[in-house]
Amino acid sequence: MSTLTLEAASDLFRRPPDRFLDVGSGEVALRTVGSGPDVLFVHGWPVSGATFRTLMPYLVDHVTCHVIDLPGAGSSRFDASTEISVARQITNVQRVIDLLGVDSISLVGHDSGGLIARHAVAGDERLRGLGLIDTEPSGHIGLRFRSFIAIRYLPFIGGPLGWLAGQRRLRRNGFVFGDAFADRSLLDGEFDEFFLRPLHESAERRAAAVRLLKSFDMNHVRALGDLHARITAPVQLVWGEHDKFFPVRYAREMLPSFPDARLTVVDGAGLFSHEERPREVAAALLPALL
Repeated sequence: MSTLTLEAASDLFRRPPDRFLDVGSGEVALRTVGSGPDVLFVHGWPVSGATFRTLMPYLVDHVTCHVIDLPGAGSSRFDASTEISVARQITNVQRVIDLLGVDSISLVGHDSGGLIARHAVAGDERLRGLGLIDTEPSGHIGLRFRSFIAIRYLPFIGGPLGWLAGQRRLRRNGFVFGDAFADRSLLDGEFDEFFLRPLHESAERRAAAVRLLKSFDMNHVRALGDLHARITAPVQLVWGEHDKFFPVRYAREMLPSFPDARLTVVDGAGLFSHEERPREVAAALLPALL
């Protein structure tokens, strides 16, 4: 039985973080729980470290979980002058690893957090293992993902994005947020509390999310193949079988680009496979993190 319940894990993100890390452009919020080898969790867009709340009960008895909110997300500290871009978040993750002062660390990245994590640690001798959950593949990028990120070119996208996040029925549409889950009812409850409601209610958080989205550069995706060759630590890919943004066939194509990697496909899950099937995802990740 885990020493951390699912309810207690969620409550960690309803309270202030353990500390803030000054990364030179904003302050990263850090929450640390568990014991054992150090693992850093890197979230994607438009969520925060709270997306890993479902995984933590299955990991804390084996590893020390360092869960961050990058500037612009969650409990982080930032303002209108803070640089919020994919390139800067890569630097921020590198800075966090330095500030943790560890000689050995594993990373878990989900969605664009997996992209950021790979750029941050490729060639870093401190990397012990890497877990990647439903993230950008190094090869073919599908039309569904391209269509989604194309909204970054639309003027004044923040208003409609925030409005849709607050509409329970409309946001379940596959062209809004619905395709993120195999079970679309999971867009309500804690996912709404931690991610959609702040996007709907906070102009500051919404503006930060739009700034990050607009900074997305396909060159970061094109560079992944070369980066993978420099990641010699064990890599575990975990994919939802129903992921419509990054279909699992692209994960299979990406697998040989790593020197040491394996893939686990999670039944009945979509892009947020770790929120839908946390026990299975944690079990797949753990061997690569130790």
